[in-house]
Amino acid sequence: MSVHIVPRKIYFSVFAALLVLTGTTVFAATIPFGRMNDVVAMTIAVTKMMLVLLFFMHVRYSSRLIWVIVASMFFWLLILLLLTLTDYSSRSWFGPTVIT
Repeated sequence: MSVHIVPRKIYFSVFAALLVLTGTTVFAATIPFGRMNDVVAMTIAVTKMMLVLLFFMHVRYSSRLIWVIVASMFFWLLILLLLTLTDYSSRSWFGPTVIT
């Protein structure tokens, strides 16, 4: 198995991008985007997650098998989120629950 050597310049560039995106997250939290608040926050978070996954976890330089495993992880996460959102959206179908 060969090891891919990543230059330090790439690590520092990704770290700088993560710092900029963190600052963007803080700045975006102070601006009222209305209904787009969640979309903006999730877009920034997914971008940071992809940088960490690709460069710091070395998925970018890995074999196709690792790419398949990462893709299946995201597919499983999507299934869990959809099941959770289905449960959450169907709670009002039977009226309010009264706890005594």
